[in-house]
Amino acid sequence: MNTKTLIFILSLTAILFNSCASIPKNTKAIENFDVNKYLGIWYEIARFDFRFEKDLDNVSAQYSLNEKGNVKVLNSGYNFIKKEWKKAEGIAKFRGNKDIAALKVSFFGPFYSGYNVVSMDDGYKYALVAGKNLNYLWILSRTKEIPESVKTKFLKIATEIGYDTSKLVWVKHDRTDSPFIQKD
Repeated sequence: MNTKTLIFILSLTAILFNSCASIPKNTKAIENFDVNKYLGIWYEIARFDFRFEKDLDNVSAQYSLNEKGNVKVLNSGYNFIKKEWKKAEGIAKFRGNKDIAALKVSFFGPFYSGYNVVSMDDGYKYALVAGKNLNYLWILSRTKEIPESVKTKFLKIATEIGYDTSKLVWVKHDRTDSPFIQKD
């Protein structure tokens, strides 16, 4: 295989993969989104488990802006099997208007996946985040706990979208914060 063919195949794969960075069909990302209010530290309250977060508890995400106005992502968690902290750094970009919480996030170069805030309180304290399809779902909070009323609301919304919420992993937060998180 020559270099031009390989570059073409890799480019086509990246384009196809990026076009998949969308949202489940029974929902939409919130409007009137203010990315500056969303920045900072969020704690993962619940998630659908997948290989990148397998065996992690004490999971948090820190969001900040880079010089291009994109969102820098620093995810970290404690692997309770290996007994060590893990981190992943990525970048999130808006898929369209910056006042709509429909982003695409990448931790692996040109490959992006959907990151969509589909419900959030007015104070930017709690967020329900849908991935590109029904295999990815997160409940986030600015604190390590979430009120039962918010939990019930988010579970109802997720079920209406089509998620099987019985598959959620409820994240333990029994350690001090990640050594990778930079508090102001």
